[in-house]
Amino acid sequence: STTTGHLIYQCGGIDKRTIEKFEKEAAELGKGSFKYAWVLDKLKAERERGITIDIALWKFETPRYYVTVIDAPGHRDFIKNMIRG
Repeated sequence: STTTGHLIYQCGGIDKRTIEKFEKEAAELGKGSFKYAWVLDKLKAERERGITIDIALWKFETPRYYVTVIDAPGHRDFIKNMIRG
């Protein structure tokens, strides 16, 4: 999620103000480095535990491409969520 969120930000898929908001909120939970992960990790449990629990979809446009990103859980306890979609 962190790498994907950073990619979305670097490609212009999300604005700096939103990332700064995520950084502040993450820091309040002692997870300041998770700011990019929060682009896709929306569930409270995901943010508290620092893992992806459910799939997330993000679409954005660059000057040359239409991009769709799907973030899926990698933790073994949540693989079933990825399979079910």
